[in-house]
Amino acid sequence: MGDDGGSTFRTSPAAYDGHVGRYGPELARGLIRLAAVSSSDRVIDVGCGTGLLAAELAIVVGPDNVTAVDPSESFLAACRTRVPGADVRLASAESLPFDRESFDCALSQLVVNFMSDPNAGVAEMRRVTKPGGRVAACVWDYAGEMTLLRAFWDAAAALDPEARSLDEGVSMRNADPDSLRSLWLDVGLDEVEIAELRPSAHYASFAGLWEPFATGVAPSGAYTVSLDPQGQAALRDEFFNRLGSPAADFTMAARAWAVVGRSPTTGYSTRTID
Repeated sequence: MGDDGGSTFRTSPAAYDGHVGRYGPELARGLIRLAAVSSSDRVIDVGCGTGLLAAELAIVVGPDNVTAVDPSESFLAACRTRVPGADVRLASAESLPFDRESFDCALSQLVVNFMSDPNAGVAEMRRVTKPGGRVAACVWDYAGEMTLLRAFWDAAAALDPEARSLDEGVSMRNADPDSLRSLWLDVGLDEVEIAELRPSAHYASFAGLWEPFATGVAPSGAYTVSLDPQGQAALRDEFFNRLGSPAADFTMAARAWAVVGRSPTTGYSTRTID
């Protein structure tokens, strides 16, 4: 996972959990169901962040059967606290420190678009997965129904047309069903399926929703803190209006695209694109 996008997550774990991490547990449960993780599986969470997916995996397989990796030391510390007993290590998706066929299932939540080389990262997930095992991931529907981020970038572009080039709905390459399917097929995975996941998050107030943006977390936060105080205030107001001026105590839905494939039971090859 490279610095271009991943560096924006090297903020406090609390900031991440207050941002898109609010959707994490429900999103993780959907991804685990899609990957058909069973109680006897040994699993790896690639790009574990603060451990939201790892924690849900531990409920299914037990912490002793959960391995989690991430390039952020602070996020790893949060993951270790959240999932005691899991094997939590510093590593990037593109270079997993495990032998071939070490796991029954490899999962990655909201990380594919922040890998420095998505093909290499997913290929590594396949490499460490046993024949017949599942490789699964999910990404936000940035261009469509990830309401929080869609409204944010629309607000930013309304005030600053140059922000459109930073919009994750524009800049993220693997954030739609066709791109995800192609990525999974390109690294040689079989039985590739796409699904929608629709988690939601509860907010006590708009102020609580806005607070993580001002910490610089994620690309949206990085853009926010690049503005002067007047610009941040204008963005906050435009964002508030585009969300329908929510009152206290509201819930907001999101959509993520998920993909799952099986590691081939014979041979080890990748798809060749003419």
